[in-house]
Amino acid sequence: MLLTNKNRLIEMLSAALQSLAQERGLGEPPVPRLERPKAVDHGDVACNIALQLSKAWKLNPRELAQALVERLQQQPGFDQLITSCDIAGPGFINFRLSNAAKTAVVGEILSSGTHFGESKQGSGSVPSAMIEFVSANPTGPLHVGHGRQAALGDALANLLATQGIQVHREFYYNDAGVQIANLALSVQARLNGLKPGDTHWPEQAYNGEYIAEIAAAFKASPEYRDDLEAIRQFAVAYLRNEQDIDLKTFGVQFDCYYLESSLYTDGSVKQIVEDLQSIGKTYEGEGALWLRTTDDGDDKDRVMRKSDGSFTYFVPDVAYHASKWSRGFAKVINVQGSDHHGTIARVRSGLQGVAQKRGWDIPKTYPDYVLHKMVTVMRHGEEVKISKRAGSYVTVRDLVEWSGGVTPEMTPEERELALQRGRDAVRFFLISRKADTEFVFDIDLALQQNDENPVFYVQYAHARISSILKQWDGKVADLANADFSLLQSKASDHLLRRLAEYPEVLTDAAAELAPHALAFYLRDLAGDFHTFYNADRVLVDDQNLKLARLALLSATRQVLQNGLKVLGVSAPAKM
Repeated sequence: MLLTNKNRLIEMLSAALQSLAQERGLGEPPVPRLERPKAVDHGDVACNIALQLSKAWKLNPRELAQALVERLQQQPGFDQLITSCDIAGPGFINFRLSNAAKTAVVGEILSSGTHFGESKQGSGSVPSAMIEFVSANPTGPLHVGHGRQAALGDALANLLATQGIQVHREFYYNDAGVQIANLALSVQARLNGLKPGDTHWPEQAYNGEYIAEIAAAFKASPEYRDDLEAIRQFAVAYLRNEQDIDLKTFGVQFDCYYLESSLYTDGSVKQIVEDLQSIGKTYEGEGALWLRTTDDGDDKDRVMRKSDGSFTYFVPDVAYHASKWSRGFAKVINVQGSDHHGTIARVRSGLQGVAQKRGWDIPKTYPDYVLHKMVTVMRHGEEVKISKRAGSYVTVRDLVEWSGGVTPEMTPEERELALQRGRDAVRFFLISRKADTEFVFDIDLALQQNDENPVFYVQYAHARISSILKQWDGKVADLANADFSLLQSKASDHLLRRLAEYPEVLTDAAAELAPHALAFYLRDLAGDFHTFYNADRVLVDDQNLKLARLALLSATRQVLQNGLKVLGVSAPAKM
């Protein structure tokens, strides 16, 4: 149901409820809610307000529903919006929209174009939000877990943007600490002629072949010298560049790359510790400095500074999030693996202490988190094992190339098309499940060009409509003047309903941080289109009917295009 029509009906219901309450001396009624009936035959939209109020108002719910309907029918414009309303079961009110109300969505889509479904904020300053995602350690190529983060984070950013929010995308580089030191030692060992399995190979070294590639590149560079700090700097820069290439291949861009090391060099970490100490949020014990996280609901207090003087990993995280707040980001969403769950309470507790010291009004739930579970990759019916330490894990680049069917003998043009197919498949697949569920990525399914492949199914709907419009060979802009009232078949009715849902799908998905809901919607929309296409011939002899159906297809293509763009997936005109 179009939001404009929904709001009109809610206003009419509210007015009818107020009239009834005043006449009978009843309490103040709540704002009624509308929902889609579970069974399509029951109507276009339903309301359970009579059931909701019957106890408080001490009225039989069916009698209350009947009284409400009688007042509704007296509301100006009701007949133009609603053709019938029935009372079902214990007191549900089911409404059937008029044909004009249903078909109005076609005109609105054709008029709004690429902006259909977007929600504008009210007057005043534009709200902003930061989404931090991927944030991989620069110790190796991006793996499939980072790929899931990239797909989720970018789609979430696009979703929030449809709601009139100015979104800032940030990548946090963990370029400090033990893992970076191990990276430098690994490259140094390769430079000294060692390889995994050799007697003097460092126990914590990274064993992947990419370490040998870094060593060879460093040896061939002007910066080459036998100095561990020089090796570290080169290795980090090399891998950051490799990750940038992967992100570009995946179609993801960031507004800012924030370095963990900067939090130490600019004194932020030191200041955070001093702030927390000054308000009694910490204490010494067992040679370590502890944070009183139990004050904020954690199951036990946490070590901030170990006995060797080094900080635990969540301390710079607190400093980093203090930076986010000080930069004006009151809304922050972190997309991370579920293995980060334990850090949430620590970071929030530390931030509450910083807020107390600095007089900041940071909510206790700041920042928000979207935690995703692992991805299992299947290829040729077998699981591809992921082992970062062994260097045999699946990278984002692997996943994109495999899913697109990239082969060495391809021409540059063929390779680019294959990479686009792979990127589309990987993005859609990784978004198509709730983040907190484990996901099995089937490479063989991604390569299939049939209805079983969900991204192909949706893209094919777009391409099929494009083909029909090309066959018609008319001016698409002229379809805005078609007679939409001729869209009266059962198949077109289903498609019209689905199209009208799109704005609310975006709003709800953005509010719930759930881009998978949009992926589900697009599959349903594609299904409704295919059903309509098989039921109602489009290029009929009746000129007016043909134009009306072509207008419906053009509107459907626009919504498919808009939705795929939010997910970061292309909408091909032919397949």
